[in-house]
Amino acid sequence: MLARALEAHGIATTSISLVREHTDKVKPPRALFVPFPFGHALGRPNAPDLQHRVLRAALDLLTEPAGPVLRDFPDDAEPGDQPPAPRQASVIPVASNAAGDAVAEVRDLREGHAQRLAKHGGRTAFGLSGVDVARFDDVVPFLQRFAESGDAELAGRPAVALPAFVRWCADDLKALAFESFMAMRPEAGGDEVARWFWSTTAAGQLLRRVRDRLDASDDPAWKAAAFGVAR
Repeated sequence: MLARALEAHGIATTSISLVREHTDKVKPPRALFVPFPFGHALGRPNAPDLQHRVLRAALDLLTEPAGPVLRDFPDDAEPGDQPPAPRQASVIPVASNAAGDAVAEVRDLREGHAQRLAKHGGRTAFGLSGVDVARFDDVVPFLQRFAESGDAELAGRPAVALPAFVRWCADDLKALAFESFMAMRPEAGGDEVARWFWSTTAAGQLLRRVRDRLDASDDPAWKAAAFGVAR
């Protein structure tokens, strides 16, 4: 939509797509589909030649006078060893040695998360819930109570519907865990992070239970939140 608005004011645009089917329906003025995992729009890390090829192919679309134009990046481009998208919880089995104390685990994750922030100038995906990271010792029991009964409260939470807040807390818990893991293993790909989280962590098993509680409701808003918590 933004691209079309810019084009209407005489500014040519180009874009890179990771989901061809969506781009084909939206029909932006010019788009290049690339067969890479989410988060890797330019290809593999540490592959500057490939990344320059992707950029050049996307910018070459600016020579097209009108759209919509949708081109595929060459089929022989090797996307690396990551799958098209990180595997979801539903296809990752729980390890026999999965951690059991989510509160203690979160305390450890906060240390790794702080290291990640220090290395990356404070950039983080954490913060959607509005709850400070220091309070996630309280958020975990809140999620546990919700998973058990579907009825829980957290003091000072934003004035939003309960399933929305639960979803935001789940997203922050995942961000806390993922960023902590990447502080320890910066070379890890998205699939490795997802397998670690959903297979071995107490937080991952807690979010599976939260998902099940949300999905058990007949309310469409609850079911939608379940899909986002742990697919």
